[in-house]
Amino acid sequence: MLNLAGTPPLIATLETDSRQLIATDLRSLIARIEISMRLIDAAMEREDMAQEDDSAVVGSTDIFVLDDVTPRYATASAALNACRAGLGHALQGLSESGSPA
Repeated sequence: MLNLAGTPPLIATLETDSRQLIATDLRSLIARIEISMRLIDAAMEREDMAQEDDSAVVGSTDIFVLDDVTPRYATASAALNACRAGLGHALQGLSESGSPA
């Protein structure tokens, strides 16, 4: 859980453009999502390696392991990817709104 007690309020002043603050925040969110996606990918790889190790130990082709963890990782990854795309779209729209017509 985040502790925002010591965080100063994000108020646009004359020196600080509010669009820059928003863009920075969006970039930060995108970076955090990408980190989470890498963590999910690493967890999926560990699961795959563990399954391969289990298969090698058993040594039988008659045993099948149904993987019910990977779909959850895939669902989480897809949701994060959609969030990243939405934030990217918001960031692009924000930068376009600042351009002279």
